[in-house]
Amino acid sequence: MRRRTTPRAVLLATGELLLWWAVLALLWLVLISTVDTLERIVGASVAAVGALLARAGRRAVTWR
Repeated sequence: MRRRTTPRAVLLATGELLLWWAVLALLWLVLISTVDTLERIVGASVAAVGALLARAGRRAVTWR
């Protein structure tokens, strides 16, 4: 039996990931001294990985 994901659940998950990504990317920009293209790419990538891990960690704790 397959579980169906509701559009609302997908929207909430996407919103949570975008929020985590924005917060972590902003933190990255605050903590670095120079902002060039490579730093932005690295920061965005690391923030994306951090957002995925933060969501996975929250889901593991709350069982949602």
